[in-house]
Amino acid sequence: MKNLFRRLLPRSMRGGEIVIPVIRLQGAIMSGGSQFRPTLSLASTAGLIEKAFAISNAPAVAISINSPGGSPVQSRLIFKRIRDLAAEKNKKVLVFVEDVAASGGYMIAIAGDEIFADPSSIVGSIGVVSASFGFTDLIKKIGVERRVYTAGANKATLDPFQPEKPEDVERLKKLQLEVHETFIDMVKERRRGKLKDDPDLFTGLFWSGKKGLELGLVDALGDMRTVLKDRYGAKAELKLITAPRGLFGRRLGLGSSALGLTPEAAGAVATGLVDAAEERALWSRFGL
Repeated sequence: MKNLFRRLLPRSMRGGEIVIPVIRLQGAIMSGGSQFRPTLSLASTAGLIEKAFAISNAPAVAISINSPGGSPVQSRLIFKRIRDLAAEKNKKVLVFVEDVAASGGYMIAIAGDEIFADPSSIVGSIGVVSASFGFTDLIKKIGVERRVYTAGANKATLDPFQPEKPEDVERLKKLQLEVHETFIDMVKERRRGKLKDDPDLFTGLFWSGKKGLELGLVDALGDMRTVLKDRYGAKAELKLITAPRGLFGRRLGLGSSALGLTPEAAGAVATGLVDAAEERALWSRFGL
């Protein structure tokens, strides 16, 4: 009865109990997604992040990350929202890597004041990649003629149904270098004084959590519950922050879906299949 009465009290009246809000960020990083194929983007995570930082008496926010990367723009937007709220609310951010925090996943991870990983976690992959397909031989075999009309000489750059042009590839590589430099600058700033002088650090290679500790990509090895209980006491409560549920128990703010297969939904399914293949490729790079 005493414990029940205590739970009914506002947290501010419960005495010395410490609450640590926990956010789980899992999935490939890209805009869009649905409740059946959730992805990470600022739109899908902003509500959770703001809700976690709104717990006024929490000394820190814990973030669990399990992501192979994806959009550099969405990764940086999520990173920036975390850092902005950490400064505004004056709270520490503790990041815990699960299976993988690579590429854009690692970009989000460096939002943490401290990064923890399992010895077998995968971290790093500080680089930029673009992938596509070329279908020029295929459309010749099936007797299809590609017709493209543009206003602007470079409007059809890297069209997968036309032969690849060296100048288009060179332009793409320059763009990738600019994005890569932004990523490198972010890592150097956030991990200042911690990174080892290793020539492979920014080449896109990835490592285990154990090796990541040696390289300064993470601060320590450990799991969330153990670290938080050791730091804030055995009675510290880990509160998982979740999205609100809708009328039928579905999570809100994590994408959208249709109950009936309308033409728009059918198009979304087709797009979703391509996105799912891309997401699968991101995970498979790390053997997951």
